[in-house]
This record gives sequence, C-alpha cells and structure tokens, in this order.
Amino acid sequence: MSEPIHPDTALGAVTLTVNDLERTRGFYERAIGLRTLDSTPQAVLLGDAAGSPLLELAGRPDAAARPPRTTGLFHLALLVPSRQDLARAVRRVIEAGWAFTGAADHLVSEALYPDDPEGNGIEIYRDRPRERWPRVAGTLQMATDPLDLEGVMSTLAVGAPVDGMPAGSRLGHVHLQVADLGEAEAFYGGVLGFDVTVRHYPGALFLSAGGYHHHIGLNVWAGRGAPAPPPGARGLSRFEVAVPDARELARIGERVAAAGLPSADEGGALVV
Repeated sequence: MSEPIHPDTALGAVTLTVNDLERTRGFYERAIGLRTLDSTPQAVLLGDAAGSPLLELAGRPDAAARPPRTTGLFHLALLVPSRQDLARAVRRVIEAGWAFTGAADHLVSEALYPDDPEGNGIEIYRDRPRERWPRVAGTLQMATDPLDLEGVMSTLAVGAPVDGMPAGSRLGHVHLQVADLGEAEAFYGGVLGFDVTVRHYPGALFLSAGGYHHHIGLNVWAGRGAPAPPPGARGLSRFEVAVPDARELARIGERVAAAGLPSADEGGALVV
C-alpha cells in the first residue's frame, strides 16, 4: 500500500457515452433534477442548483451497446445534503413517470436506485452523520437492509415543491464492475492511495479518502474475469478524482509512472 491519497480528495464529475443525447439529457433534467450548465451538439454538462458540474453526457449515435456481464459502471452515486432532499428526489422520479430498480438502507446511508434511459445505474442517497456510522472492533459496517421509505417521505409535506437537485449535491462515489478485485485494489489502493474501508461484502470491495465510507466501490458480480466492453461503447467513459493541490497531483503522477501505467496530461489533469 502506498501513502494514502490526500484526505480532502473527492470525486468530480462522471462522463457517460450515450446514443440519444437529447433523450438522456431530458431524463437527467426532469427525473433527477440536474440542470444544464453547458451544451454543444455533441455533449452536455449537467450539475446542481449552484452550478457544480456532476455529469457530462457525450453523444455518440454510433456507439455500440455495452454487452451484459462486462466491466464498467455499476452505478454513479449522487449524494444529496439531507433526508428531505432524498424525499424530493423520490417525488421527482415518480412525477417524471420513471421507476426505481431498488432501495436500501446501508447503515451509513439511505439510498434509492433508478436506471437512466440507456441502462446506466444511478444511486441517489443521503448520508447519516459520520458519528453514527456503525463499527465493530473498529471496522466500518455496511449492509443492504430495507429502506424506511415511509420515514423518508414523512419529511416532505404533501404538495411541497421538489425543485431541482439542490446546491451542495455532489458525486459521492462511483461503483464499478471489474474483472479482478485484487488487480483493482492494487490500482485504486496501491497506486492512487485510496484506503480500503469494507471487505466483508461478498464479491465486493469499498475504498475511500479521509475516512469516508466509500468513494470507490468495486465488484465482480458480472463474473470474475469479465471482459471489457468494446472500445467506445455506451456507458462509462471516465470519472474525475479531484485532489486538493498540484503537489498531491504530482505525487500521484509519480506513482502512476512507477507502476508503468500509461497516462497523459490534459490541461493540467492527469488521465490514467
């Protein structure tokens, strides 16, 4: 394990390759509540009410579908500031005529799961206060328990406006389907420096910076040794890891180079 990544590290924005740019943008605006911050005929940048970028959609009408049981995005997770904001998210999705694929209480958080029109998984969640996260012998505990949806919705008055994704929302984590947990841990933990927080989920691993429950989720639920999708396929293109300063970026760049991984500098960002 390398020196841990800076504790103030967070995630920036996710970029998805999509076939139908306008339909997908409409879904994220109406059902999820994101607002368009910038757009071209080829791409749309969406964010919260304060203008913080959270999601980029890159339109490629010729992009192949991502085959089932391949590596890639399991879900992108949008963290809202409060339980009431989670209730508003429920109302937005339902009023847009969309459905949820699941809901869960993860002990550290409460979460709901829809898919976008192109099959990309989404988690919308709120965190419980960090001091209430359960630990056993110092080890963080997470689970997939039934969500108290009635309790969530009781925070929102009948007929109250749901508005858009509130200011202060952010990309809380990304959860990835990978081919090998050991190799993925060697990269996200050994090279980038994220700390492993939870190992007890069957076929999954969770890592974070600064003691968060997880910024990166990894699983082999598509099958150990799952193949990668075709280059340029629909789905996850990239996601941003935002470090606090140039010194930390340079430190990570040195570790990437020492690991022999190909990388590039794109406008001061390290792409690996």
